[in-house]
Amino acid sequence: MDRRNFLRAIALTGAAATIKASGNISILSEKLVSSESAAAVDMVAVMGGEPEVMFRRAMTELGGMGKFIKRGWSVVVKPNIGWDKTPEQSGNTNPKLVSEVIRQCLAAGAKEVIVFDHTCDDWLKCYKNSGIEAAAKAAGAKVLPAHEESYYKSVSLPNGVKLKSAKIHEAILNCDAWINLPVLKHHGGANLTMSMKNYMGIVWDRRIFHSTDLQQCIADICTYPKKPVLNIVDAYRIVKTNGPQGRSTSDVVNPKGLFISQDIVAVDTAAAKFFNQVRDMPLDHVKHLSHGQTMKLGTMDIDKLNIKRIKI
Repeated sequence: MDRRNFLRAIALTGAAATIKASGNISILSEKLVSSESAAAVDMVAVMGGEPEVMFRRAMTELGGMGKFIKRGWSVVVKPNIGWDKTPEQSGNTNPKLVSEVIRQCLAAGAKEVIVFDHTCDDWLKCYKNSGIEAAAKAAGAKVLPAHEESYYKSVSLPNGVKLKSAKIHEAILNCDAWINLPVLKHHGGANLTMSMKNYMGIVWDRRIFHSTDLQQCIADICTYPKKPVLNIVDAYRIVKTNGPQGRSTSDVVNPKGLFISQDIVAVDTAAAKFFNQVRDMPLDHVKHLSHGQTMKLGTMDIDKLNIKRIKI
C-alpha cells in the first residue's frame, strides 16, 4: 500500500498503523489520532495501550460509565468466551478488558453485573482457560452458565428478514442494560467476528443462522429491541487467520486497539477497516454490515461521525 492510500485508510479507522515484518502494528502519525470537537463523541478509537488503560481513556472521552449505567441496575457484560483458548491465543475477549468493564459498571452503581456466553467448546473449559471466569469473579461479577436450552426464552423478531424469532438467554431478557464486548477476529463463516456477530452468543438456536443465511441472520438478531448500551470491540490481540479460534499463536497479531460506540454498525465498520490493515478483508465480504445499515441498525458512513482518536 502506498503512503497516500495508507493514510486515507487509517484516517477512517482512527489508527495510524502499518504491518511491520514482525507482524506487529505501530503508530506512524500522531496527527491522525487526535480529533477535538465540542460535539458529542459518536465513537472512540484507541491504540497503543493495555486493554484496561485504553478502556479507561475511552470512557473518559465518552463521559464516564455513569452516562450509560445507572445506580441500581442489573447489567450484563457479554464477552466472547466461545473457545477453549488462552488469552494469548485470542479466541476470546481479553480478560483484563472484561474485568475493567465490570469494575466500572459497579463503580457507576450497578447492583449486579452478570457475565455469560453460549460457548462453542465445553463451557467449563472456555470459562476457565479464557481467564474470563476468574477475572469476572475477581472484579465482582456473577458468572452464569449458558449451555442448556432451559436458560433461553423465545422472542419475536418482526423486523428480521430471514430470522423471525430466536431463543435469547434470560439474563439478557431480565437485565436493565447490557454491554456487548466482542473480540475482533477472523471468522471462517462470517469473515469477521465483531459486535453484531457477538449476538450469536446470546441465542440458543444458532444453527439456524448457519443453515439459513448467516450474514442476514446476524443482522436480523440485532433487531432485538433491547440494544446494548455500549459496543466495545477488543482489538488488543487479533486472530488474523484460521478464525474464529485460530490454530496457534502464529495466527495472532498484537495491534493493541479498542473501538467503542453505541452505533453497532459504525463500530464494526471501523473495526473491520482496522482489521484490513492486518489482512485484506473488503467490507463487502462482511455482508452483515451492509445488511445492518439497510435495516437502519446503524451507519457504515463513519466519515460523518465524530470519532475521538487516541494514541497512548
